[in-house]
Amino acid sequence: MSSGMNIGQLGNATRASFGESLASLGKEFKSIVVLDADLSKSTKSESFSKNAPERFFQMGIQEANMIGAAAGLAFSGKIPFLCSFGAFLTGRFDQIRVTIGYAQANVRLVGTHAGVGIGEDGCSQMALEDLACMRTLPGMAVLQPADDIETKAMMRYLIDHEGPAYIRLTRQNVVNVHDTNYKFRFGKADEILDGKDAVVFATGGLTGNAYTAIKNLEKEGISVGLVNIHSVKPFDKESVQKWSQKVKHVFTAEDHNVIGGLGGAVAEAMAEIGAPAKLHKIGVQDVYGESGTPEALYEKHGLDAHGIGRTLKSILRN
Repeated sequence: MSSGMNIGQLGNATRASFGESLASLGKEFKSIVVLDADLSKSTKSESFSKNAPERFFQMGIQEANMIGAAAGLAFSGKIPFLCSFGAFLTGRFDQIRVTIGYAQANVRLVGTHAGVGIGEDGCSQMALEDLACMRTLPGMAVLQPADDIETKAMMRYLIDHEGPAYIRLTRQNVVNVHDTNYKFRFGKADEILDGKDAVVFATGGLTGNAYTAIKNLEKEGISVGLVNIHSVKPFDKESVQKWSQKVKHVFTAEDHNVIGGLGGAVAEAMAEIGAPAKLHKIGVQDVYGESGTPEALYEKHGLDAHGIGRTLKSILRN
């Protein structure tokens, strides 16, 4: 693996994997242009700016103008990657809706520092509603990689993708769940572990935490499957149908409000197919974020491996 880590061990932050991939792809594809809102060190677009300064545009703290400029570049034949914190980028929802969404501009919106995992920066910079917003836009692909390998595979796919896409990335390092044989399939769920007692549909950085939790429960005789949802939209309803007929309990795990994100997508799918299983949503329970260490916030919201395992065990043992 490129990170030098094994499955189940802590690897790179997905923003770091994104930055490495962007710089590499920029050498190969000259149509790539990058726009950043004064956060290139944090979003990791800085490496691209050093390799191709003539195709890097530092727009300053003016995300709305950056969105319009990116749409114009897309309609001029470029492949724009538009970088900022997820909270700041999707906070300009009206500009995204009209200029990129309605126009179906071929723009890649890159939102880093997703969820309470950003830690001490606090509520104003925590993207906890971004998946819900982006899912409502027709034609908008909504993607969230689980680890280093998947981030780089997703970036390669996005070179040829047609239409707007939102990519959600972590500030913190995440647990590796893939090896180098992994193949990214747009819109298709990624089944990582089989199980007979329950299944966890997880996305982003919580996929690795769910993996660790499930492996720990195996030692206690509890068998839980794990499905990585990298494509929150388009969403793989067939996977939900398959699992909801196989197990009695379906869990979702995400560093996002449980309303409107992955939990919402799975709930909608289960309702539409009349799934007999019961749904349990692990995530931020409809509250605003706050300042704290990432570790303390994950413990508070039950998003670390211990917290996910505790929730699974409490329901499956009752």
